[in-house]
Amino acid sequence: MIIMNEKIKASEVQLTGMNGEDLGVVSRDEALALARKLKVDLVCTSLFSSPPPCKLVGAGTAKQEATKEKIDARKKDQPLKVKEIRLTASIEEHDYETKQRQAEKLLQSGNAVQLVVKITGKEGPKAKELLERLLKDLAGSGKKETGIQVSGKQAAVRVNPS
Repeated sequence: MIIMNEKIKASEVQLTGMNGEDLGVVSRDEALALARKLKVDLVCTSLFSSPPPCKLVGAGTAKQEATKEKIDARKKDQPLKVKEIRLTASIEEHDYETKQRQAEKLLQSGNAVQLVVKITGKEGPKAKELLERLLKDLAGSGKKETGIQVSGKQAAVRVNPS
């Protein structure tokens, strides 16, 4: 919640100009008059000091910043989305690079990645090696959350964005 213009109740405010310059302690009415003259908003930045610090902000900018902060806070509250990337133990080099790029892109956009290698026959150790190589190559974009789990028909590891 932002307090701006007429909603500011203090008789005096510590005023900061548009470019961050300190304009000193002025009366609330004087600050509001200056804000109207410059066609900007007077925004209170903190209520916990006396006189309260206020700054002149371009009209509408304060509301945009407040809504942007709300959206960012809401994004942080959401759990990570986990995207799954499937590979095979006998993967060709070009396909490997494609899957690596795909995983990097997902990690950079803030998603967790579940890497799953399908195992047929005696490919267990080969699948584990593949995942270890992929984890090493993705070290810049993410870090593993779980160890490599090899179970029956697949080997998997989860990577969170760093």
